[in-house]
Amino acid sequence: MKTTGANLLRILLERQGIHTLPGIPGGAILPFYDALHGSAIRHVLARHEQGAGFIAQGMARVTGRAAACLATSGPGATNLLTAIADARLDSVPLVAITGQVSQSLIGTDAFQEVDTYGLTLPITKHNFLVRSAAELLDVVPLAFQLAESGRPGPVAIDVPKDVQNATIEIDALPEPGRRQPLAPCPDEPIDALAHLLAHAQRPVLYLGGGVISSDASALARALAHRASAPIVSTLMALGAIPPEDPLFMGMLGMHGTQGTNFLLEEADLVLAIGARFDDRATGKVAEFCPRATIAHIDIDPAEIGKIKTAFLGLVGDAADILRRLLDILPPQTRPAWRARAAELRATYPLQHPPRSEDPLHPVNLCRFLGEQLPADAIITTDVGQHQMWVAQAYPFRQPRTLLTSGGLGTMGFGLPAAIGAALAAPGRRVACVSGDGSILMNIQELATLAEENLPVAVLIFNNTHLGLVRQQQELFYRQRYEASRFASSPDFAAIARGFGVRGERIDPMGDPLEQISAALAGEGPCVIDIPIHTTANVYPMVPPGAANRQMLIAQPEPAHA
Repeated sequence: MKTTGANLLRILLERQGIHTLPGIPGGAILPFYDALHGSAIRHVLARHEQGAGFIAQGMARVTGRAAACLATSGPGATNLLTAIADARLDSVPLVAITGQVSQSLIGTDAFQEVDTYGLTLPITKHNFLVRSAAELLDVVPLAFQLAESGRPGPVAIDVPKDVQNATIEIDALPEPGRRQPLAPCPDEPIDALAHLLAHAQRPVLYLGGGVISSDASALARALAHRASAPIVSTLMALGAIPPEDPLFMGMLGMHGTQGTNFLLEEADLVLAIGARFDDRATGKVAEFCPRATIAHIDIDPAEIGKIKTAFLGLVGDAADILRRLLDILPPQTRPAWRARAAELRATYPLQHPPRSEDPLHPVNLCRFLGEQLPADAIITTDVGQHQMWVAQAYPFRQPRTLLTSGGLGTMGFGLPAAIGAALAAPGRRVACVSGDGSILMNIQELATLAEENLPVAVLIFNNTHLGLVRQQQELFYRQRYEASRFASSPDFAAIARGFGVRGERIDPMGDPLEQISAALAGEGPCVIDIPIHTTANVYPMVPPGAANRQMLIAQPEPAHA
């Protein structure tokens, strides 16, 4: 078969099962766009390359399979960097394909030339600068294999324009790249872990995002009940355990509940599964779980002992290790420890006013959304106070129903990720909870949302501030507010309508919850602008650098927005 590099790239992506491809064209990637003409691949025209990257992330986070995105050279590639870095920190399988100037122009400061290979090197699992059309036969399958195998992550492929235009004769096409099985964890450490769990008096399971990545949520829940071990969750693991499970204590760390953090102070064994001991989870790491022996299961050997020294480290797939552990671990009862966990959970509930007194309190809003949306609804968030309120109060009952930027903390993530989720999971309800600061970061993707006509509701918690910045300035900078208040507050409902999306602004003087319910019941995409208290804070909160036991708790807040 005789073809061009651009056509070959399209064929290889089709063979990888890529059905939807977000991106933005430009000169250096135009040969590939020409090859897309008439393809079965559906191209989604984003309005910013970062948006394209987060649309792809939304697809990958919902499915667990690598998604791809496109950008041209120069500013197209640099605009994509944030989405790539975000995927790296949250272990999201992503293949980012960029055009590059022709090889004869590389190094000459040609128009829209930038060293994409060098820029992506520290933020990818692997990256490629393709030197010939023939290399695509190896590079494309390998990129998808690397993105999905082991600890998932992003891979970048930079394809010069002359490689796309080159003609090649092909005898056979390679097999698509697929996730490669890991070497199994040896029996000895699993036996040792079973011994630790059987002899501990106060064990706790500490779940991270790796539990969801490995599809091990049900196994982790089964282990918790077998061992009578309470469960705590990072932000990235929310949804692995339904909130009504009697052993589930909720989120730990900076904005975790008091009872959860106090329980970890008392634990004598902490089994971390697919967690990386991030500073937002541990607080002052030297004082994290001071009485506990640490056991750590992770697919990435570099994570074992990186932050917190582990007495026992097990490298491998969490699902495989938990399955084998359940085969040898006898049931444990531990009534006193279960009772203590239940006592802490009951003693330290999330503090908020009753819904009848303050329906627009963010905790009440999040719980109301949990009642309005189906259990399999996919919730995306941006980054800030609204993200933490959602994490604290929304009842995530299934894995892969919370899509949020955990490691990089990227404002602007929520809207394009919601578009990607809706594309990857047709028929499911998708809601993006954002803030008035975050939504402006990628608000141009409302045009993409309108064009695709996806059932996405965008709910903006509008406090006319960069809320988490304002909160930290209030608490830790002696109320010296600087650059955290928006002097100009846009009419987001009108902006949405300008993009062709239904826009609603909630009137706090009416029945706000009824208004939100009616807005959610409408057809097609919508933006719902919800005014919340300008001074509402997220509590509890562990001050930066403090131990998790040193939580600040809620103070009385105004009754009206």
